[in-house]
Amino acid sequence: MTSTSSTRTYLELSEEGGGAHKFYEVIVDGTDVTIRYGRIGESGQSRTAGHATVAKAEATAAKKIAEKRRKGYEPAVAGVRKRRAVTRRSIVSQRSTARQAPVLWRFRSGSPAFGIFVDDERCWVGNERGDVYTLSHQGEVTARYGLPDGVKCIVADDFWIYAGCDDGKVYDLGAKIPHVAYEIAEDVDIYWLDIHDGVLGVSDVAGRITVIDHEDEFQWARRSTGNSAWMVRHDEAGVYHGHSRGVTMYDARTGDERWSVPTSGAVLFGWQEGGEVFAATARNSVDRIGKNGEHRSTYRCDGAVFSCAASPDGRYVFAGDNHSSVYCFARDGRRLWKLATGCGSAYSMQFHQDRLYIVTTDGSLACIDASESAIMAAEQGSVPEPVCVKAPAWDAVTPATELETVRAAEISDADGIVVECVNEGGRLRVRVVSDGYDPSLRVQFPKDIRHPGARYVVGEVLTSTSGGFYRVRGDIRRLR
Repeated sequence: MTSTSSTRTYLELSEEGGGAHKFYEVIVDGTDVTIRYGRIGESGQSRTAGHATVAKAEATAAKKIAEKRRKGYEPAVAGVRKRRAVTRRSIVSQRSTARQAPVLWRFRSGSPAFGIFVDDERCWVGNERGDVYTLSHQGEVTARYGLPDGVKCIVADDFWIYAGCDDGKVYDLGAKIPHVAYEIAEDVDIYWLDIHDGVLGVSDVAGRITVIDHEDEFQWARRSTGNSAWMVRHDEAGVYHGHSRGVTMYDARTGDERWSVPTSGAVLFGWQEGGEVFAATARNSVDRIGKNGEHRSTYRCDGAVFSCAASPDGRYVFAGDNHSSVYCFARDGRRLWKLATGCGSAYSMQFHQDRLYIVTTDGSLACIDASESAIMAAEQGSVPEPVCVKAPAWDAVTPATELETVRAAEISDADGIVVECVNEGGRLRVRVVSDGYDPSLRVQFPKDIRHPGARYVVGEVLTSTSGGFYRVRGDIRRLR
């Protein structure tokens, strides 16, 4: 780099077949160094640091550029490569003519919502604006995150919670600050995501399924006979992929097709419980399919079905149509009830302990009492007055690449586990340094805070279900 008053270096890293798609720009203006980075085609983030002299500023810039070149970044022209395409669901939601469902509480997130996950501790909702909120089962808001783009879905993998976004990133929401866990290739217009034991499955507009391992490295991809793949579900045996022609199951490890079953219509959503998957279709139905490829039942609704769920034992099947109605069916296909949401059509839903949780076109997360007594009362026109939950005026917690730093001398064994980032063949890997761990196993670790040679303190390190790698839990601090 020559010694001038202002210089600009623009680099890109765009990997084939499911890898990174990002830029890194360094601007030296006198004694100031500005670094801008992010996903190609987006404005990204920037930070500026001042230096004592021009020479020191140029030395810092040269060091940063050299680090990125070693990682595979190459000089490029900004604007030649484009950002990924983004497809968002759009329902012309009609008002339901059914009686009102017994909604216990409703939280308006502020934008159409797709992402939902419910467990014993909390309810998660993520919307098209990138807001993610957690609520208690009583409807109290407990946390708020702000992600850079719209949330497609929220999925769980044992203890870990992830949000897949329109910016092509999958964020780990398990700590105080969100971090990037996966980045999807720029040619994948994400429709849905699911994850099992660190392995991510991505379905897209072209009807493809792409599978990425716990190190965010491409494993395999397949193209189905259909398109617009709104369904992907994942377990230890297979990946269940729903598209415009039906549902196809692929071997989780090899990607070999095991079976394909046509559905009543184009698949718009998918669910799984135990040995079965459920496909919601545009032809007003939900199809129940055994994980052996056997078509078992069809549940008929009165409109296109954009979401579905089931009870853990498969006894009940739930559906949400484009007329703001929700349904419940018995295993054998009998419709047990149909009621109105009162807050738009359900984009996604989940059943948990006699409650049906839905996220809707008007941005609501609603909790419906699906117990037998509450439903019977609702069918007679008696429903509770729903509690309208309001979000506190909190600032959203946003992703950050800068970590709290601590001195090694201040850390004891009780404070957490030490891990180290190392360069292996041009890839940054993370391994456990603390005693008592297998040094050959890699650690699944956020992508956006890895630095060569850096050491970190993490709250907890757990062995993956497969035993093939480690996963971290809790907050992450950098050692200095």
